[in-house]
Amino acid sequence: MADPLHDTHPQDSGAGRLVAEAMPGDNAMALSVSELSGRLKRMVEGEFGHVRLRGEISGYKRAASGHVYLCLKDDAAVIDGVMWKGSAAGLAFRPEDGVEVVATGRLTTYPGRSKYQIVIDRMELAGAGALMALLEKLKAKLAAEGLFDRAAKKPLPFMPRTIGVVTSPTGAVIRDILHRLEDRCPTHVVVWPVKVQGQGAAEEVAAAVRGFDALPADGSGPVRRPDLVIVARGGGSIEDLWAFNEEPVVRAVAACSIPIISAVGHETDTTLCDHAADLRAPTPTAAAEIAVPVLAELRLSLDAMGNRTERCARRYVERGRERLEALARVLPARDRLLGPQRQRLDDLGGRLDRGLERRVTRARGELDRAGGAIRPATLARRVEAARARLADVGRLVDSLNPDRILERGYARVEGQDGATLTTAVAARAAGAIRLRFRDGAVAARVTEGDAPPPPPAKVERKPARAYPDSGTAQPRLL
Repeated sequence: MADPLHDTHPQDSGAGRLVAEAMPGDNAMALSVSELSGRLKRMVEGEFGHVRLRGEISGYKRAASGHVYLCLKDDAAVIDGVMWKGSAAGLAFRPEDGVEVVATGRLTTYPGRSKYQIVIDRMELAGAGALMALLEKLKAKLAAEGLFDRAAKKPLPFMPRTIGVVTSPTGAVIRDILHRLEDRCPTHVVVWPVKVQGQGAAEEVAAAVRGFDALPADGSGPVRRPDLVIVARGGGSIEDLWAFNEEPVVRAVAACSIPIISAVGHETDTTLCDHAADLRAPTPTAAAEIAVPVLAELRLSLDAMGNRTERCARRYVERGRERLEALARVLPARDRLLGPQRQRLDDLGGRLDRGLERRVTRARGELDRAGGAIRPATLARRVEAARARLADVGRLVDSLNPDRILERGYARVEGQDGATLTTAVAARAAGAIRLRFRDGAVAARVTEGDAPPPPPAKVERKPARAYPDSGTAQPRLL
């Protein structure tokens, strides 16, 4: 047997040759890797220009550019997939791993990795079962975070002054709500218009709920903050109501500080928004009925309470009258109560009359005794003594009269106000004075004071003489 490593026969296949050379009968040109990849790409795209694949999402990832990368798999095979940013923005649901979908696109290859992949143009859930599986998965996730806890539910206000409504402005839902509120209890309503179905509906509903919650509570904003919010939509299939199952809507409703009533669909329709809201209403009309009381019933209740209050007050008065009459019946008669007092009053009155008579009789006797002791001679002596005391007082008063001294040639100095001036200082200060004489007064003016004191004697001083023996001049006062 020939050794393949050392056989150099010209008819050999050339596998062990060092330099590539054309072989006799070989007309195949050597292809580059890029050329082969290009041919494969054109062949795959030409053969599978449009395909629909059903599979389960795995490895879902959204890049910072907005493009989506994922894998579609079944129980035996896996294929890579890519969805460009424009197509990914139009998805009606949020893809997650484990969700079964039907992807529509074209098959191509990626030469950089020598892989084939599907470029997805459209992706839909693979039937209602897949949709419900996605719903249950999201529900379990949000429930684990506590978004559906009953302890977090807020009580609804009894009579809200302002109600915010998040719904479509053109549908029948808003008209039903407004008519029902008008019939029951007219209330101020603020409508935040949104899309309730299709692309972008979930984002608009979530933004509306957050917008109501962001309004200032003190009423300083241009729109009054509602006391209650109703998120409403009419009935439809699960696909029509899917916007209210989206995670942004559920989180916005659960985080809102304003009480929310969810009224999405009809009685049999249930969305995740219903679980996150503080209360679920079976229909939008029922939400309006829950939101406000019936004004007529309130008036009847107030009237009934007023009547009950009046009856209670009347019954209280009647019971008081009954108790008073019962007490009056057990009290003794008036004459029996007042008889002893009247008798005592008559007794005291009689004793008073007798006391007054005795007092008058005693006083009359004392007056008679005093009158009998009075004699004319005694009265005359008392009168003379009183007259003498009066004469002494008159002479004393006459001697103390300041005008009597004027009869001896003196005068009294008075100021302009008639007050007597007793010092020279007061006279100089007054300036104009009056001199009161015995027979009248004379006006005068003080022109000078006392004569000034004489000046001190002038002392003459002689010049000092010099003494030769001392050598200095010594002053000397002579």
